[in-house]
Amino acid sequence: MWSYQAPLRDMQFVLEHWLQAPAAWRQAPAFAELDLPLALQVLEQAGRFSSALLAPLNSSGDRQGCRFADGRVTTPEGFAQAYRAYVEGGWPALACAESLGGQGLPQLLDAALQEMLYASNHGWAMYTGIAHGAYLCLKTHAAQWLQQRYLPPIISGECLPTMCLTEPQAGSDVGLLRCRAEAQADGSYQLHGSKLFISGGDQDLTENILHLVLARIPGAPSGSRGISLFLVPKRLDSGQANGVRCDAIEHKMGINGSATCSLVFEGAKGWLIGEANRGLAAMFVMMNSARLHVGLQGLGHTEAAWQNALAYARERKQMRAPQRPPGVAAAEADPLTYHPAMRRVLLELRVCSEGMRAIGYWAAHLLDQAEHGSEEAARQRAGQLSEWLTPVIKAFFTEQGFRQASHALQVFGGYGYVREFAIEQTLRDSRIAMIYEGSNEIQANDLLLRKVLGDQGRAFGLFLEELREEAEQGVQWPECQLFAVQLNSLCAALEALLGEVRQLAQEDPEYPYRAAGDFLYLCGLSLLALAWARAARVSRVLPQSDPLRAQKLQSAQFFFSYLLPQVESRMAAVRGARAPLAFV
Repeated sequence: MWSYQAPLRDMQFVLEHWLQAPAAWRQAPAFAELDLPLALQVLEQAGRFSSALLAPLNSSGDRQGCRFADGRVTTPEGFAQAYRAYVEGGWPALACAESLGGQGLPQLLDAALQEMLYASNHGWAMYTGIAHGAYLCLKTHAAQWLQQRYLPPIISGECLPTMCLTEPQAGSDVGLLRCRAEAQADGSYQLHGSKLFISGGDQDLTENILHLVLARIPGAPSGSRGISLFLVPKRLDSGQANGVRCDAIEHKMGINGSATCSLVFEGAKGWLIGEANRGLAAMFVMMNSARLHVGLQGLGHTEAAWQNALAYARERKQMRAPQRPPGVAAAEADPLTYHPAMRRVLLELRVCSEGMRAIGYWAAHLLDQAEHGSEEAARQRAGQLSEWLTPVIKAFFTEQGFRQASHALQVFGGYGYVREFAIEQTLRDSRIAMIYEGSNEIQANDLLLRKVLGDQGRAFGLFLEELREEAEQGVQWPECQLFAVQLNSLCAALEALLGEVRQLAQEDPEYPYRAAGDFLYLCGLSLLALAWARAARVSRVLPQSDPLRAQKLQSAQFFFSYLLPQVESRMAAVRGARAPLAFV
């Protein structure tokens, strides 16, 4: 009772019209041979893999879960076979450099791939989701010999990596970690300690696993300034098992197909990545990639919830609706799609899914521009915007993933609460994304304190420039003029609010921490405003006969009428946070 089909038509709309990505590819030597037809072929094949191989394993993987016996993890039936097909299709190499054996395609296409994987089977995709971040981490910080030895098996899919940060006493505050690394005469280190909540810490998809582990070298400074990063393989080149073992897996509320492991390091051999005591800087390359991917999980959940809720609402007939579409004869009972309350829910699902897709793909496109853009100023601007977008995408998208899954469950009524209709799994799976890879509260603090107040509002100002530019272009077209007026009003309100936030932060150091959550949500709504104003404008290039043209304008009208008004309440909440919070 659960299905998924990749939204290839809307993906094409975002790539071709919203982003105008093919024009940018032509300007970048790294992507000069890539054009839209080739990109669409890649996405079509990714969609086929996701819908044909992964989606059928989603519910069964949830019911079976992972098994742990004799120190080994067994993944649900079909997971290992699907991974072999994933490797044979060359998907691990998609956005890796050609010089290292990758396909050299943009991170934009990889973002679309990740959306499809998470939408079709979140539990399975947890094993592959961290691989690109590990690739970037090693490529940026590891010694040359480590890159030569361990990048090829990551790119080929022969090995899967993990990210080992959390310890029982050190979750979000990694400065409290106790795992230690002792230098050896041969230049390696021996690691001792334990880690928990390690996704894919053990699995039966690959023979070897590459653990990227944060640990402390004896004598290092206390806190986060004394943390180093190490690469610790499960198996050494000799074939001998390294001193790392899984001693338990967690029994979770969701993503049951993903093995969440406790690992014990008992003199495990590893090698330093980057400089000693600067492990967080190296790890953040991996974590920033992971945070974008986690945001895409929220998008994937919203898309899957939308597809399945719409399919059910079209089939389920209940009562007579107040109105029917033109030309539809009266009946004893009408589909749920005719009832205003359900139309309201379904439109919000569609608008959030398609709006987040535009913004999520924009962030990935900015990463490509930051690395491969032809002009230094444009590369710097793209980098600033992508850094500002990252915490918003991680937190806002994942909150929407859970919120919209809950809305979709409501469409199913009582059936949504039983396992035969797997929307309840989507609700359970989506909840974890608000916690891991830096909780949403941490993302909000990072956004307001570091990326807005901390940089004197420069990156935030770039976003306001995007809003103003869109308003200037939209005002030229009658059907977009109202959206343009609302964008200009939003810009003025955001600028005024930022001035107030700065003043209040100077008067009360705790104030920005109290206001951060609402400020981030406000930024998310503002990004959706940009998404839909632009979507309405660029949809004008589509033929009048194309239903997508009218649909985009309809969706933009819904957003600006029904969802944008939430901006006022969030602004009021940001201002209201000047009131101190009592200790409880």
